Amino acid sequence: MPEATTSDSAAHRWFGHKAHDLGPAERLVLAAAKQRSVISRNVERDFAGELTFGQRIADRVAEFGGSWSFIIAFGLFLLAWTVLNALLPRPFDAYPYIFLNLLLSMIAALQAPIIMMSQNRQAARDRLDAAHDYEVNLKAEIEIMALHEKLDQLRTREIEALLARQQEQIELLTRLLQERRG
Repeated sequence: MPEATTSDSAAHRWFGHKAHDLGPAERLVLAAAKQRSVISRNVERDFAGELTFGQRIADRVAEFGGSWSFIIAFGLFLLAWTVLNALLPRPFDAYPYIFLNLLLSMIAALQAPIIMMSQNRQAARDRLDAAHDYEVNLKAEIEIMALHEKLDQLRTREIEALLARQQEQIELLTRLLQERRG
């Protein structure tokens, strides 16, 4: 029971609630603060370790699809397609390039959901980062409050010691004055 009481008093002092009323992040931070352990971790590594093969491919496709390399390569492909079909005596896709239009539509139809999957994962990663930042900031705030409490205790003890010394000096001066009069 002393452990629960300690948790409740720390939770009330730092969060203004009982320990069982805290959310998971606050309980994690409270436990780390009590154990004086580090709470920071590499969220990116943890998140990347959970990705499936398909998710990793979707991220690479989205990364390549949003790069200058893709834009330049695709521009060269379109230029080559156009030049070939303009110069060949029997073009395989004559102007207005209906087959090219079909290929571009299919690529766009496949690329869009792949990029959306990657963006959804990025949003999930950002939420994990934000939650981790909250935990780290909360622990830092608790540590600062604990340092303030320790400084206040030290200052109080120092002031009490000074007052006790001052009282001793007053008593000594009073005795000296009484001895001089007497």
